[in-house]
Amino acid sequence: MSIILGIDIGGSTTKIVGLGQDGGVIAMRRVQAQDPITSLYGAMGSFLFTNGLQLCDVSRIALTGVGASYLEGDIYGIPTETVEEFTAVGVGGLALSGQERAVVVSMGTGTAFIWAEKDREVRHLCGSGVGGGTLAGLCSRLCGTRKYDQIAKLISGGDIGSIDLTVGDITRNTHPSLPLDITAANFGNVSDDAAPADFAAGVANMVLQSIGTTAVMSCRACGCETVVLTGFMANLPTAESCFALFTRLHGVRFIIPADATYATSIGAALYISSEFKIRN
Repeated sequence: MSIILGIDIGGSTTKIVGLGQDGGVIAMRRVQAQDPITSLYGAMGSFLFTNGLQLCDVSRIALTGVGASYLEGDIYGIPTETVEEFTAVGVGGLALSGQERAVVVSMGTGTAFIWAEKDREVRHLCGSGVGGGTLAGLCSRLCGTRKYDQIAKLISGGDIGSIDLTVGDITRNTHPSLPLDITAANFGNVSDDAAPADFAAGVANMVLQSIGTTAVMSCRACGCETVVLTGFMANLPTAESCFALFTRLHGVRFIIPADATYATSIGAALYISSEFKIRN
C-alpha cells in the first residue's frame, strides 16, 4: 500500500488523513494538540495503529497548520513537505465541496477567509480572532465547560430568545433587509433566568453570525456568491440554520461539506499529490 498522509497541526487539535493512490480518503483522525512535536507523532502513531498500517505503507507526508513551522526535515525518513496553510484550506475546501471557485472559510481557533479558484490561485483575504477559541473561552466562563462535545450538547438545548435581542423586540416596522426575526444585538436581551444552555446558544450564535457577516463581505469583494465552510465549528448544531439565514438575507450560498473538519489536512495531501497545483 502507498498512501499520502496530510497532517494539519492546529492551535488546539491535530487532524490527520490518509489518501490512497486514487486520491480517495482512506481514514481520518483528530487528536487534541498539546505541543506540535508530541501531537504530530502521537497522531501518526494513533492513525497507523488504528488502521493497521505500517510506516512502510506511507510514501509521502504533507504538513500544514501553525504547528508545522516547528518541524524540519523528513519524518521517520519519509519524504515530507510543508504546505502553506491557506493553500491547504483553499484546495481542501474546493475538493470537498466540488466547487471551481469560492470563498473558503476555515473556522479553527480563529477564522481565516480564503479566495480559492481551482488550478489558478488561492489568496488570503482576511482573518478574524473570533472563532473556536472564542466559543471555548466564553463558554468556559458562562457555562462551566470548554469541551466541544459538551458545548455542542448545551447549544442543542439552548433558547436563543433568552439571550439575543431581535429586530422584532424593538420595532414593528419591517424592511426587506431587516426581517423581524433577525438579531439586532447579540446578548442584548439576557434574561435573569437564562440557563447555561441558553448562554452556550448565545455564544455560538454570536460567533457564527460574525463569521457569516465577514464571509458575505468577502464574497462581495470577490464577485462570488458561494462560501465553503470548513473546520470543526461547521458541525455545531446551529450552524446550518444560522448560515441559512445569511442565504435568505444576502443570496449567498453556504456549503458545509462532509468531513469539513479535515478540509485543511485533505487539502495539504491533495496539493503534494500534484493534482491541484495552483499559484498563491
